[in-house]
Amino acid sequence: MKKYIFLSAIASLAFISCEPEFDNSIEEGDFYSAGDADFSNFVSVGNSLTAGYADNALYREGQMNSFPNIMAGQFEFVGGGEFRQPLMEDNLGGLKLNGNVIQGNRLVLAFNENGTPGPQPLAGDPQTDITNQLSGMFNNMGAPGAKSFHLLAPGYGNVAGVAQGTANPYYARFASSAEATIIEDAVAQQPTFFSFWIGNNDILGYATSGGTGVNQQGNFDPSTYAGNDITDINVFASVYNDALSAMVENASGGVVFNVPNVTNIPFFTTVPPNPVPLDQPTAAGLAQLFGAYNTQILPAMQGFGIISEDEAAARLVNFQPGEGNFVTIRDENLTNISSFLQNPPLSLPEDLANIFGQLRQATPDDLITLTASGVIGNPVGQLEFMGMQVPLINGVTVPLEDQFVLTPQEQNTITQAQTAYNSTIEALANQNNLAFVDVDMILRQVSETGIPFNGGVLTAEFATGGAFSLDGVHLTPRGYALVANRALQAINQTYNADIPQVDVGNYRSIQPSNNVD
Repeated sequence: MKKYIFLSAIASLAFISCEPEFDNSIEEGDFYSAGDADFSNFVSVGNSLTAGYADNALYREGQMNSFPNIMAGQFEFVGGGEFRQPLMEDNLGGLKLNGNVIQGNRLVLAFNENGTPGPQPLAGDPQTDITNQLSGMFNNMGAPGAKSFHLLAPGYGNVAGVAQGTANPYYARFASSAEATIIEDAVAQQPTFFSFWIGNNDILGYATSGGTGVNQQGNFDPSTYAGNDITDINVFASVYNDALSAMVENASGGVVFNVPNVTNIPFFTTVPPNPVPLDQPTAAGLAQLFGAYNTQILPAMQGFGIISEDEAAARLVNFQPGEGNFVTIRDENLTNISSFLQNPPLSLPEDLANIFGQLRQATPDDLITLTASGVIGNPVGQLEFMGMQVPLINGVTVPLEDQFVLTPQEQNTITQAQTAYNSTIEALANQNNLAFVDVDMILRQVSETGIPFNGGVLTAEFATGGAFSLDGVHLTPRGYALVANRALQAINQTYNADIPQVDVGNYRSIQPSNNVD
């Protein structure tokens, strides 16, 4: 069986740079007003979404098209001042530590020898070494990877802690000192206006790892959290309140953003749960293998009281000739029956027992990660079963591991945390009379119906939709322009201002290149 590539959505893609753009210029003599706010010193606090991260890296062009930099350009019409960013050294996006690469280059859309497009790392030697620290203060305080509690963490910008995982390599480039915190550096600039977007990473790592982290509800010590864990909702509320209070103290106003539902992003919507095509001979062989599993192994496990009738039914596997077969997955929520299968009366070989241990077939409610596209359909060997040689194929006879699947239970865990975070964010925005941007609603609309702009429609389709970059998680410059416009709308409404918006069509989406590694 061949390896299947699930990028059909971009198979007909040609020259993206030819997308139409329209210039909605600002007429000379137009009158704009700052209203009740002072935009002379605008400071932005956040993570990768604030920094302008895109295509799996932070690079100079992305930073120039970060949503706060776009907003700062519009603030110039109403008295806004200089907006300094800790710019990367190049457009490659890679990072080095003492000359050693610790973060790869950004992704571009490359075409292989068959003319099929797909994301590939841009070739080149990155020139950004985090030991070459920048001097001065920076208005863009977005640190890719930062969680809510990192904003208040001393030493988060200590270069010496990067290799140990206790510091952030991006913040280490521009922190004012080894023990400074992001909020301290932001407040030290005495912002007259600010943007504040944090919380995505408090659930994102858990989601993109297929739920392999820990839901840390009830654990109030974030120093014990691993990278893929979900932050306790009370910890989030406490640190969010403290950080926001520090920003509000001397500013004329600000704008805050909530946390979008990560399950609406292309990272989880591009690879369907049923991507497997099968010819007649392969389907017949699978019918023999899983027929025995369905009619002998599962009833035996139920009869021994090891699994329930409902679990036995949920674990049934059915492959048919043709398109649309659901992948098999390893579901950590199921009883692990591998040790029982190795003992009498079944006495299955260890390899086969491990395959069947927590196996089930995916359903329409399961979300398959974008990274699974490089795994599904890969042959990984064979084994003998009932006198036949069974090919071991990822997602078929070998279930996808947990990191490639977000089950309904894991999705519910994420939603509970996200809902609590967003309740905190909106309540504090109202309490402090701040402008509020419902990014969750915006990106849900992008995913479900698309959002028109002057020149097209922004959707969440991978590579072709225009809103999301090639990592399937972060926005394109065009997507960031959309967020900037919604923020400007909220600011105008909250502070009686009249600040012009940008033309979303003047910002690019993804970038093609065959200069790849």
